[in-house]
Amino acid sequence: MAGRRTTRRITHAALAVVAATAVAVTGLTGSAYAAAPAAADGQSGQSGQSGQGAGHEATRKALEAAVAEGAPGALAVAERGRRAWAGTAGVGDLRTGEKRQAQERFRAGSITKTFVATVLLQLEAEGRLSLDDSVEKWLPGLVQGNGHSGRTITLRQLLNHTSGVFSYTEDEAFVEKVFGPGFLRHRYDTWKPEQLVRVAMAHQPYFAPGTDWRYSNTNYVLAGLVIEKATGNPYAKEVQRRILGPLHLDATVLPGTRAGMPEPAGRAYSKLSPEATGPTHDVTELNPSIAGAAGEIVTDARDLNDFYRALLSGRLLGPRQLRDMTTTVPVPGAEGVGYGLGIMSIRLSCGTEVWGHGGGIHGSSSTAVVTRDTRHALAANLNGDWAGNTQTVVEAEFCGTE
Repeated sequence: MAGRRTTRRITHAALAVVAATAVAVTGLTGSAYAAAPAAADGQSGQSGQSGQGAGHEATRKALEAAVAEGAPGALAVAERGRRAWAGTAGVGDLRTGEKRQAQERFRAGSITKTFVATVLLQLEAEGRLSLDDSVEKWLPGLVQGNGHSGRTITLRQLLNHTSGVFSYTEDEAFVEKVFGPGFLRHRYDTWKPEQLVRVAMAHQPYFAPGTDWRYSNTNYVLAGLVIEKATGNPYAKEVQRRILGPLHLDATVLPGTRAGMPEPAGRAYSKLSPEATGPTHDVTELNPSIAGAAGEIVTDARDLNDFYRALLSGRLLGPRQLRDMTTTVPVPGAEGVGYGLGIMSIRLSCGTEVWGHGGGIHGSSSTAVVTRDTRHALAANLNGDWAGNTQTVVEAEFCGTE
């Protein structure tokens, strides 16, 4: 969240799988992975400076390339059927030189959105709300002013980013305070969801609801508040009860206002500058209430693979809700990319289609994708927000020939 250029870098990290597009995204941001999982060819794999395993040489090189471009470290876990491969490159701690480990937890930013959308779809299946309900019905008086009106925005439009609601992460004062050098003074500040919405309401909407597409973190802050209103519980409690617990995603947590990282975890780094030069700051500790339901989740690669496989295989949603979730709208300026309800479809260069989400938050850039048949999954993370691109890791894994 930093100066202009740094904001754009985090912005692109939040939609890591479409990082080369002009999409305006600022994503904020369970068992440990075995140190030597079975490789893709059934041989013994090794996680380390450059993970080994037949069929993943292109992915390994992509991780090393991200580090060569300036990212402190990179990790990825790929799974095909029951076979898994883990690779790492670079370091997890610049001070000690300790290498990245595949089982590390990291802040996954906007990947949180898929979890939130899943809960809302479950509530719809239970008859507790409709995605065609207005925001005003659930949050009366909150979305109003400067042309915004919760009466004309539906819950569905929040989830697929066609609401037109201004993203609070594009407010200039917020950017300077939270993404720039001001972060070092304000990293432990607590932000209530309603505060974040008020930041957005100080601006005009991007467009009339349903007439265009633009990514807005405010949409998911509002979605989290709707979950709380509909259930009487914080959205994080519902995510835990409905998803993390049943799927045994034990490495995944929604930290709320807790600034520290649960172990095992490396460090996270940012330039906190408009340029990708100058000093590198350790930004590992931060109060994730700056993101909330738009991107606070902490997880690991194995949990992300397990989550997206379970989701796309129908273990979390019934046929109707899964069909709604995977019904996409085009993303302007991003050929082959569609956005559904908290999930994206991406047509890669080789023609393979993957589903998932990207996420960026201070010092962390992540992506998690899976093929529609759920047979092939990948989750990757960089522990810096100014260099490298997880999209190249995705391309290497699904389209690489090595």
